[in-house]
Amino acid sequence: MPDRIPNGWIETTLGEIVRPSRERVLPRDYPEARYIGLEHIESQSMRLLGHGYARDARSSSLRFSKGAVLYGRMRPYLNKVWVAEFDGLCSAEFLVFRKRDGLESWFLALRLNAEDFVTFANEQVSGERPRVNFEKLSRFTIVLPPTAQQEKIVATFRSALLRVARAETAIRRARERIQRYRESVLKAAVTGELTRVWRDDQLRDKPINGGEYLLQQLLDSRYQRWQEAELQRLRANREEPENVKWKLRYPKPVSLNVLELPDQPKGWIWVSIDQLASGQPGAIQSGPFGSQLLHSEFVDEGILVIGIDNVLDGIFSLGREHRITPLKYERLKKFSARPLDVVVTVMATVGRVCVLPTNLEPAIITKHCYRITPAKDWVNSDFLSFALRADAPTRRHLFGNVRGQTRPGINGTILKSAPVALPPLNEQSKIVREVKDRLSAAARLAKVLDQQLANGRVARQSLLRQAFIGILVAQDPEAESASLLTERLRAANKVDASKTRGKGMQKSIPRSKISRRPLIDVLHQTITPITPEQLFRDAGFEPSQVDEFYRELVSLRAKLRELRPQASETREWPGRAGVYLQLKKGSEE
Repeated sequence: MPDRIPNGWIETTLGEIVRPSRERVLPRDYPEARYIGLEHIESQSMRLLGHGYARDARSSSLRFSKGAVLYGRMRPYLNKVWVAEFDGLCSAEFLVFRKRDGLESWFLALRLNAEDFVTFANEQVSGERPRVNFEKLSRFTIVLPPTAQQEKIVATFRSALLRVARAETAIRRARERIQRYRESVLKAAVTGELTRVWRDDQLRDKPINGGEYLLQQLLDSRYQRWQEAELQRLRANREEPENVKWKLRYPKPVSLNVLELPDQPKGWIWVSIDQLASGQPGAIQSGPFGSQLLHSEFVDEGILVIGIDNVLDGIFSLGREHRITPLKYERLKKFSARPLDVVVTVMATVGRVCVLPTNLEPAIITKHCYRITPAKDWVNSDFLSFALRADAPTRRHLFGNVRGQTRPGINGTILKSAPVALPPLNEQSKIVREVKDRLSAAARLAKVLDQQLANGRVARQSLLRQAFIGILVAQDPEAESASLLTERLRAANKVDASKTRGKGMQKSIPRSKISRRPLIDVLHQTITPITPEQLFRDAGFEPSQVDEFYRELVSLRAKLRELRPQASETREWPGRAGVYLQLKKGSEE
């Protein structure tokens, strides 16, 4: 609050000058109306990103008119505020403040968008899906200027904001171009286009073996690694092999149908991820636990647990850490993460990829991630990560096989069978250097743009602070005092409070207005499935008449058999078939 309130301004509260609308409606009554959900308003900027239509909404909504202020009450830190540019319906997750005479809608919206209000709203909520109710917000103190001053503040602010908005739009477009550039670099890397000139120069100097030779060398190396690991395991268990039968246990990697894949440059070959893995036990593996790991099992000091939060787009992050005790780690040590392993998220958030750093501390992976240990003599870990991130057959294979509704994901079989276009190791190294140089330059530019966006937000909040303490525009000593305005707004609030909710949301029809009807008449007029509860209401029964209702329902058994559709009628009478099935179930109960 300012130390001194300008002349004509008054200190009041949000609840004194506005009350949210209570007009709820059913979207089906307004199918063509434009519909606003939380996802349609950009965080912080008060910018509308788009809209839907009421016909697609699934629950009751609020009606708003042009000039109303919509405030997102769910997760208030997202700071979603919008001044309506048209009439429509919105999610019940908004508070809707109608346009008021004497209260400039944009002034109210800017006040709700200001940093101090966001902080206050955040302090009023808790939980995983935090929502704030108006009764708590209503206590927020506001210094209200006269209407003329509100209009001046809004005009001055919007003029300044227009310049900021234009700059932000240019920055966003630049960010989008950077993202498209990243995607094009990765795609050029894994299709051979990035190194086409370099490869042509190599071919002039000396011949390059075909891709089949590379694949054979890779598979031979994998088989050799498996033999070494298997012999070591047998000898550790004092099972010295007496013949070569143990070699028959070799798990051959998944191969590909190369006829379904595009041609590759000379020296490249299509391989499965299973084929390019090292062949050692657990070379492609997920962790032993996931969401079932209780938070009580985490400790402040211990062994790192690598999950979805640690795998970003090409970056290994320690922004959020979970740890387990060394004792628990010893029992799960075979699931350890290894330096230069490639980690892929395979559950909930599918397809994020990173390479683990060479200085990785002891760590273990979770059920939500797979780690891949490539055959390092033939496969560069960074190149493999590019293949998994690029818009190419490898990534399309993964996303084309995602399964599940609530927690979509892929399994190890799908991951192992994913195709990768593999060049010789020296070309992989060349590609990795080129990609890292280009993506690093893009990251530096993106960082500069992010800072410019942050500067714009700081400038915006600075303007808002000036606006609400009375120093953004010159004061008018002859302006009407805001105290009179506050009285008018308070009176308008009382009128609104006396109004009923929207007609579309009338919960029930008074029983006195419903005449009793025979159940069979209700059924004959019903063309969609009906529950016994709905039939009870539609027939006009009183709550005290439950026994009478069920006696009449039981007496309908013979008529229900007549009502039952024949097999040939089910296509013609889907509603009547549903009525019968629902009522038969209810009567049997």
